[in-house]
Amino acid sequence: MKFLTAGFRREDLLRIAPGDLPLLAGEVRERIIETVRENGGHLGSSLGAVELTMALLRRFDPLHDRIVFDVGHQVYPYKLLTDRADRFDTLRLKDGICGFPRRSESPCDHFNTGHSSTSVSAALGYAKARDLLGQDHHVVAFTGDAALINGLAFEALNHVKETKTRLIIVLNDNKHSISPRVGGFATMLARLSASTSYNRIKAAIKECCRALPAGEALQRRLEGIHDQIKALVKPANIFDDLDINYWGPFDGHDIQACEMIFELAKGYDRPVLLHFNTVKGRGMPEAEENPTKYHQMSPRSESERPKARTWSEAASSVTEQLAKADPRIVCLTAAMATGVKLEHFRSEFPDRFFDVGIAESHMLTLAAGMAAGGMRPWVFIYSTFLQRAMDQLTHDIALQDLPVVLMVDRAGLVGSDGDTHQGLLDVSWSRAIPNLEVYAPSDEASLRQMMAHAASRSGPTLIRYPRGSLPIRNDLFSGREPLGAVQLRSGTGWALMGHGVAVHILLDVHERARASGLSEPAVFDIRRLKPLDAEFLDETLRRYPMVAVAEENYLDGGVGEAVAARIAEGGHPTLLRRFGVPDVCVPHATIPEQRELYGLTAENILSECRSVLPVRAHTA
Repeated sequence: MKFLTAGFRREDLLRIAPGDLPLLAGEVRERIIETVRENGGHLGSSLGAVELTMALLRRFDPLHDRIVFDVGHQVYPYKLLTDRADRFDTLRLKDGICGFPRRSESPCDHFNTGHSSTSVSAALGYAKARDLLGQDHHVVAFTGDAALINGLAFEALNHVKETKTRLIIVLNDNKHSISPRVGGFATMLARLSASTSYNRIKAAIKECCRALPAGEALQRRLEGIHDQIKALVKPANIFDDLDINYWGPFDGHDIQACEMIFELAKGYDRPVLLHFNTVKGRGMPEAEENPTKYHQMSPRSESERPKARTWSEAASSVTEQLAKADPRIVCLTAAMATGVKLEHFRSEFPDRFFDVGIAESHMLTLAAGMAAGGMRPWVFIYSTFLQRAMDQLTHDIALQDLPVVLMVDRAGLVGSDGDTHQGLLDVSWSRAIPNLEVYAPSDEASLRQMMAHAASRSGPTLIRYPRGSLPIRNDLFSGREPLGAVQLRSGTGWALMGHGVAVHILLDVHERARASGLSEPAVFDIRRLKPLDAEFLDETLRRYPMVAVAEENYLDGGVGEAVAARIAEGGHPTLLRRFGVPDVCVPHATIPEQRELYGLTAENILSECRSVLPVRAHTA
């Protein structure tokens, strides 16, 4: 008998006999593995959270209670079991369901996530809104051990006591990082803490103490004895010190035990943290043995392609060469050593490699301190995660003009991870920061040249490069060109400017224009985005009556906007067309689909430009 049919609803989960729940867990895992192998996605975390999610949904009503997931890596079982089984095969596909929680997708998703460590803050906000509006529902923050060590999570935990509200925090610990003990004492303490009789007795003792002449002193003494007894049988932990009652650890794969703990927590009138131990990748032996490799998988279509050298690999290789020549160079990353391809650097220079965990803000200020102390820090970070440390980049690095190099990976459109992960803000923000130089290579030679320049600077440098493989045209430069704008193709009547991956789209426009009988446009690679080469811009705007600028960045604050300002300020009679991402949250899809959606294709650029070209440019 199959339980997880296309029309599966959360109500069906409630009707399944306890003895059949492991069968459903197996079906959920099979469906997740099958879908992720085809579409790509976060596999290991979701496989480890299956039983815990089933127990959660059997004891909490997601349409009434508020369940807030951290990051969302582990949300696939939740999506399958909350009325999306019939659409689960569209996971991460264009117009399909998202790989992270999305409020617009389902009334069971209560907070959009994608970046780490937001769940406790958001859930605490939900809990206080409930209290102030006089509502009566449970609020659950579902977090993981890695997410809980981020500064944002600590700030929220520190604030819990002051809010004086009910909150349930579920710690899905797949690293066994807090305490190794699982067993009877943990369950006993949870029962005792949630016991109505126990809490009634506690309240009565407090009331009696208040009526006595030295009652307050007696109450404090009794509470001290209580804490001493509790410390003998309960693992020491930070949560009790923050006035968040800690229960656990428990076996997160024992569905009935998890259900019992959740039911006890529902009857508790104070903030409580429930600690569950789980196995990342559970049910898939290769994922259990290598959880890092199977944390996220690429779609089958990508995994079947021949492996090509990636931008990340090229950047890491150059860094190693520079580090061999300069012992001051150190590398930092925020729990992304594998993603940014620093594993080999870590093995070659173990004392000069620093993984700070999910703590981007700390990482940039740590780098600033290292630079102030005489080192040359290289920070490897995804563009989307740099958003979490823009204050530190501005105040701690740039305003002090420190020699920190930011290697910004996954810049531009990134595809199926969705709106939280697109790298579309780094150009707009970084161009406004004093002392910071910003570069965008379009091939490996220019990447090497820009990195060598960054290594020699006495101030901060940001180099942005895209996700995926190096371009097919990987020989645009010799590495001896000036670091400013460079002309790649000659032309008359009109010109195309771009940076990074957009340069290759513009080269395609040039070829299509020639094939269609249009006069060929000049093509320029801007290369240095800040400071822009004012002399180059003025000369180009004088020579060409029509200019188009293309970039994988938001149009607002982008290079095209800077070119528009130069046209206005210089009084140039130039007609400008800008191609980039408009003011929208980019939905999940493949990168080619996203480019098509926003007109960042050779076909669209040529079509748009053809309609406004000067008359003489229409003849070859």
